[in-house]
Amino acid sequence: MRVISGSAGGIPLAVPRTDIRPTMDRVKGAIFSSLFDVVPGARVLDLFAGTGALGIEALSRGCASVDFVEKNALAADTIERNLAKTRLAGRIHRLDVFSYVDRLSTPHIFDIIFADPPYLKVPGDRDFDSELLKCDSLVRALAPGGIFVLEKMPQKKLPAHPSWEMISSRKYGATEVVFFRAVEATIS
Repeated sequence: MRVISGSAGGIPLAVPRTDIRPTMDRVKGAIFSSLFDVVPGARVLDLFAGTGALGIEALSRGCASVDFVEKNALAADTIERNLAKTRLAGRIHRLDVFSYVDRLSTPHIFDIIFADPPYLKVPGDRDFDSELLKCDSLVRALAPGGIFVLEKMPQKKLPAHPSWEMISSRKYGATEVVFFRAVEATIS
């Protein structure tokens, strides 16, 4: 796994020895190809940041700032190492994603929000996809016209939610990437 493009292009990224599933380079390339004109100058939130690959790619391509949210200590340490290796800077928050988003006091602060939550593997596992789509604090965190990018299992159906409008969806093997915008009435 590596940074694909920009100031840190080609630099390999460390992956912690955990059950974290990093975004494949092919998927990351497709995401950033879709966001090409949105990334420069953007304020980015990387939820379930894992290795920090998505946020670091955004920094390498010229976004203004990235806040990484990762509860797993080994993963958060890996994000620190990856930022140092790429000579990029971002803020790392070692918190549960929902605790972080609920504590945000500044509404409409992020232009792009990435979320790559753990996949639902067995019945009874936490359904992060549904929780994210129902999270009013997440909607408030997104700037008007901003984009929410969710990675999920392709066969998993997402619940409809009145706060989000799906812009597009693309499948890449065992990953589906869904792009959303907040419905304007919900972000005022």
